[in-house]
Amino acid sequence: FYSDRVKKKNVKKKKQRTPTRKRAARKPAYPLVRWFTKAGEDPFRSIPWDMRTARISDAAGRVVFEQRGVEVPAAWTQLATDLVASRYFAGVPGRRGRESSVRAVIQRIVRTIGRWVKKGGYLARTSDATVFEDELAHLLLHQKAAFNSPVWFNVGIDEPSPQCSACFIVGLKDSLDAILELATVEGRIFSKGSGSGTNFSSLRSSREPTRAGGHASGPVAFLRGLDALAGAIKSGGRTRRAAKMAILDADHPDLLAFVRSKAVEEDRARALDVAGLGDSDVSSDSAVSFQNENHSVRVPDAFLAAAERGAPWRLVPRTDGVASEAVDARGLLREMARAAHACGDPGLHFADTIERWNPVPRTGPIRASNPCSEFVFLDDTACNLASLNLMAFRDAEGDVDPASLAAAVRVLVLAMDAIVGNAGYPTPAIARNSSRLRPLGLGIANLGALVMARGLPYDGDAACGVAAGVMAVVGGEASLASARLAARVGPYAEWRRNRDPALAVLERHTKAARSLLAQHAPEALRDSAIASWEAALALARFGGLRNAQVTCIAPTGTISFLMDCDTTGIEPELSLVKEKKLVGGGRLRLVSRVLPEALRRLGYDPGAVEAILAHAEREGTVEGAPRLDPRHADVFATAVPARPGGRSLSAEAHLRMMAAVQPFVSGAISKTVNLPADETVEGVEAIFLAAWRMGLKAVAVYRDRSKVVQPLVPAGAAPHPASTGRCHECGQGLVPDGACLLCPNCGATTGCG
Repeated sequence: FYSDRVKKKNVKKKKQRTPTRKRAARKPAYPLVRWFTKAGEDPFRSIPWDMRTARISDAAGRVVFEQRGVEVPAAWTQLATDLVASRYFAGVPGRRGRESSVRAVIQRIVRTIGRWVKKGGYLARTSDATVFEDELAHLLLHQKAAFNSPVWFNVGIDEPSPQCSACFIVGLKDSLDAILELATVEGRIFSKGSGSGTNFSSLRSSREPTRAGGHASGPVAFLRGLDALAGAIKSGGRTRRAAKMAILDADHPDLLAFVRSKAVEEDRARALDVAGLGDSDVSSDSAVSFQNENHSVRVPDAFLAAAERGAPWRLVPRTDGVASEAVDARGLLREMARAAHACGDPGLHFADTIERWNPVPRTGPIRASNPCSEFVFLDDTACNLASLNLMAFRDAEGDVDPASLAAAVRVLVLAMDAIVGNAGYPTPAIARNSSRLRPLGLGIANLGALVMARGLPYDGDAACGVAAGVMAVVGGEASLASARLAARVGPYAEWRRNRDPALAVLERHTKAARSLLAQHAPEALRDSAIASWEAALALARFGGLRNAQVTCIAPTGTISFLMDCDTTGIEPELSLVKEKKLVGGGRLRLVSRVLPEALRRLGYDPGAVEAILAHAEREGTVEGAPRLDPRHADVFATAVPARPGGRSLSAEAHLRMMAAVQPFVSGAISKTVNLPADETVEGVEAIFLAAWRMGLKAVAVYRDRSKVVQPLVPAGAAPHPASTGRCHECGQGLVPDGACLLCPNCGATTGCG
């Protein structure tokens, strides 16, 4: 692995003048204060701890993982205990040196990052280092925030330069050597717990000649081999398989084959299952390709406009670059919708929308994303993620407290920027670009639970206003923190070159914040957000920004379980009834923890709450519950219906929520638009066009029951007719992990797709 701190050889060092005390004092101090902790109080001793056994069993009851004597905060659930022990404890199970305490895991992370912060010159006073470490430890211990998995895997273990980023974008040139090198780089990335994305549009199509005179294999053929490699590598050397993103531009001659590729494999999986040649997790069978990668098409405005008009669209060979074959744009968009209707892929990346928000266009264009499409950025870049558990930042009335949220953002942005400069990277190009651009990915989790707890329908104006206000505060405070870091230690290296477009993007964010009044955002969130964005813009004009990007919204599947969230990312509730693993063994069928709070907020008395909860536990839904006001039914709508014909959120609800928060996000949003089983191909096409018109950067859909391995079945719903969708590690049922499938029993992820 390469570090961005590696010096070039044979470069004569300039004599550096030692800064005087007066000169150093001119650097403004980064505003680090105690908000969550008290001076002299050890955050690790301020909470009660439990000793537990972490145990994971398969569907047959066989124990597949067990560790006794696991020390965890008493407030953490058994699921969080099992997940952190099986996924994040360092060392080989059963051997000397194996970690056995959450205390030890968080201490190694906090102390390592604290050392990097001190070394980086971020702090004005020595005492600030203690403040930083205490505040960060509090956020992690109290499940208020969590870093992406590679930080938990590697920080404090792989020294001196651990891989810390979950998201990588790897560039690709049109040569066999480049393809083979990509396989090597992806292997390095996957083995350390991260995912990667690549735009394959540089490769010549299967109808173009090779230099030797034959015909090229084309992108789809190489994707098949790279997918198989990803399936063979355990992410982070642990449970889940690797995940990747493959992207093709809308003008590539092999686009139609790419669009249809995963749908064809789904037909193969269905045939195998019918013939009895597959198993309950057909996606893990080597006979079925593309199960470890998401597919997306990069579409410009011109293509979508041509599709609306029914105009022709030109495909461009990669060898000569001269547009040749003309196809029907509307028919091509219909093929994308037909394939997505059949299996969930491809998704769409809206190229011109993404580029309009590109803060560094003079450095390069944005052509690709990570596997789940939240990190959309330049080729050969990396992004470390962290997410905030919104339910942990509420005041006594249940509303999000912007001051507490801002305090957490300041700590996390400092930690994440320190990670950038001390992490390891799989190639010199990624190390160099990470140093020169320093992109971060701070996001949110548990939004669906937050709005339901407030008694708001997920698809209502008020819920979208809360979401917009929350993300505006996070985005504004993160940008302000980045500007303050720039004032302290300098802006990112490409800032001067991109100053004008970067400020223009920041101005667009600020303008969006000023319009929050029209978006029904709560006043406290709105005022805080406007102040943050305006301060960030003013400070950036003077001294620049430390980071080219600061926010994105990740799926947060694994870390949302670590934080005991009810919902992931900005997704709504999947189901009102879930199964909970109990301390000491066994499982209990429980209604959502948010449901009783929401009912009380809506004014129901204890007797009514009890009756509605009993009905929900029995039926999997509040529909038809005694004493439930029909006007409140929309508050409890979920992503998929609990039973055929039941209530679920519309596609428009998902799109409206994404559109509400997108103006405050530097990157994009990982989110699946869930559709009922009877959705039509025409409906999917309409969703694609609506997402484009609403200003989203990317969109993906999943139609209920469209895959042999059903990715989501709420408790109480009938299983998929062909398969129950079992975890490849422990055999339990799967639930959605954003665009991935995640097992709530052991935390394993099948990979995205």
